[in-house]
Amino acid sequence: MEPRGNVETGETERDHRELFYVPIPHQEPTKQEQEKLSGVVKNVHRKLRRKYREVGDFEKIWREHCEDERTLSEYANAMKNLADNHWTKKCEGEGRIDWCRSVCQEYFLEGGMKKMIEKDKKSAAAALGLTSAAVTAQNHSTVPSSSSPFGKMRLLDVGSCFNPFLKFDEFLTVGIDIVPAVESVYKCDFLNLQLQPPLQLSRDAVEAFLRQLHSPIDSFPAQLFNVVVFSLLLSYFPSPYQRWICCKKAHELLELHGLLLIITPDSSHQNRHALMMRSWRVAVESLGFKRYKYVKYSHMHLIAFRKVSLATTSDSCPKTTRKCSTSRRTFTRTRRKTARTRPSTCALTWRTTRSRGGSASCPKRRTIRIPGRARAAPCPGFTSLKTPFCSKAKPDASLYTRAILKAGLH
Repeated sequence: MEPRGNVETGETERDHRELFYVPIPHQEPTKQEQEKLSGVVKNVHRKLRRKYREVGDFEKIWREHCEDERTLSEYANAMKNLADNHWTKKCEGEGRIDWCRSVCQEYFLEGGMKKMIEKDKKSAAAALGLTSAAVTAQNHSTVPSSSSPFGKMRLLDVGSCFNPFLKFDEFLTVGIDIVPAVESVYKCDFLNLQLQPPLQLSRDAVEAFLRQLHSPIDSFPAQLFNVVVFSLLLSYFPSPYQRWICCKKAHELLELHGLLLIITPDSSHQNRHALMMRSWRVAVESLGFKRYKYVKYSHMHLIAFRKVSLATTSDSCPKTTRKCSTSRRTFTRTRRKTARTRPSTCALTWRTTRSRGGSASCPKRRTIRIPGRARAAPCPGFTSLKTPFCSKAKPDASLYTRAILKAGLH
């Protein structure tokens, strides 16, 4: 387009329509940046799992991982950047933090816990053959202080990174992480956290105790919290036994009728890993929990468990861990070919390599067989399961639970 001359000034003018073709730079985070940050997170997970497969000593692997400050710092910054700039803008109503908040409000503040307690009483009465009149005559259980409109719900966010629950007034939040991304999160290794006897204090005194915590945290009193959150935590650990320890400690840290909220990533459709989620439920409930809610979002599973017993019902799980000190635990599976007319069997084997301090009476190998399975599969519990069981025969429930208790969460 030819410029036009201005007779008075001698300057040339261009058509103002050309200004509309000036490119505007894109300021939003790019997809390449998100993929780069996600790669940092995934590489840490792959490295831990590869070392666990090669070495097998999860205690040594975890100790070396906690000493690698550079990798931990990069991981924490990547997680915070993903949560602030990418996940919150693309969740489309599927926010994991908002889900946790809504479940806690419904359970503690809107009568959800009271309904579950009454339901448990009716189920127990039906099992004993009591009538409805006898159930009504029984004294109602004392509702924990967390359901009171006064005070706050004491929440422990394990692997908090940037303390996302701190902005909600209804929570007294304690965020812990091996490498905190913000100052409000306390440095703590949850796997090596020591548990002390419960505090015999009033609610106000307990809240004052939580407000004066200092980093790093090495121990906590038992039955201290109303809510424990494992948001994208269990998939971080390479060993099934580490996940088992986390759930066991969560049970001991919760008050009676408290909530354990577990969020784990999965981009598959809802029913693809249904068997895996069922095994998670059986394994966690064996500790003294009952499932309260379950939701499948586009990229994650969200599960809420409530604590129904003060004592951890499977303190002896796995038994070989209690009997001897082990330096390597390897879960293996044995495939056994059977005819179609015969019931199939899945043999779950736990091989234990003892350390120098191990007991001489500890068995080196245990094999648990569960009838009614068409294909061999990993040990039930905390594992990813790609090959579903396809046998029509249903396994015996007692044998199924017994295998989990003996072999641990996988």
